Amino acid sequence: MKLTIIAAGAWGTALAIAFSRRHEVTLWTHETDVAADMRGNRVNLRYLPGHRIPDNIRVSTDFSSAVLGASMLIVATPISGLRPTLKVVRAAARNVPLLWVCKGFETGSGLLPHQIVGEMLPGDAVFGALSGPSFAEEVASGQPTAVALAANRLDDAREMARELHGNRLRIYPNDDLIGVEVGGAVKNVLAIATGVCDGLGLGLNARAALMTRGLAEIARLGQALGAKRETFMGLAGLGDLLLTCTGDLSRNRRVGLALAGGRSLTHVLEELGHVAEGVYTAREVERLSTRLGVEMPIAGAVSALLDGKINAAEAVELLMGRDQREE
Repeated sequence: MKLTIIAAGAWGTALAIAFSRRHEVTLWTHETDVAADMRGNRVNLRYLPGHRIPDNIRVSTDFSSAVLGASMLIVATPISGLRPTLKVVRAAARNVPLLWVCKGFETGSGLLPHQIVGEMLPGDAVFGALSGPSFAEEVASGQPTAVALAANRLDDAREMARELHGNRLRIYPNDDLIGVEVGGAVKNVLAIATGVCDGLGLGLNARAALMTRGLAEIARLGQALGAKRETFMGLAGLGDLLLTCTGDLSRNRRVGLALAGGRSLTHVLEELGHVAEGVYTAREVERLSTRLGVEMPIAGAVSALLDGKINAAEAVELLMGRDQREE
């Protein structure tokens, strides 16, 4: 299959490496210096150092050329880049099946990725989300990984998953697009909270409680949006939450750790060098949960912390001071 991956950040590069073992892959980037590095040195030093770009991966900065003849597109931009990317896709490759790996809610509109895609592409378009417990570095290294592929139609999810599924990157079809997206988005907010918990040295008991109650928050919001509750016990729910809240490679967890140490959010993000989607998702989740009447105290505390309304210790006190209630 001819596969075009749009954006050569850590995730786009990792997926290109993984899929190049079985498919003809083109990796597109608008960053000419990144493209030159990958062509000349066969490595993406800026976003995924230490992982060689196989010779059979074509690196392109020409969008029209990159998508020409593609059997499938994978958009690997942050969610902020999804809408502008789709404008170009609509003009150059509107009828090609499309997947995205970004997680979150669009800033301002509060839309999930599939809602943005629904606005931008034709009604008969084939599209879906690839999400689950996965770090780019491990996918690039060929370490065993399992993720969900959710589409608006189950037959489409099955077909795309069948094409991409491999022994090292195992892909499971799912028809709950809302649930998969909500799980992938909100777990990043919970990872910031868990990083704060660990950074303040509150212990493993507190971490377990925080993750468990956080999963309940994710499920409440997802169900209010139309998701299936059982989705949050799968790869895109519990699986992604466990990895992102406990893994040292988690950018969002690192944000929480740094905030617990008294660092400013501006400095934390500058040093991180990559997008931490939970920072932008937290505010949208708080607005959405308020509008829907969904109780999400952990997400609310994270949003207040990121906005500078409270510090890390005050966020913990806010949660610990809540009234007791039945689980």
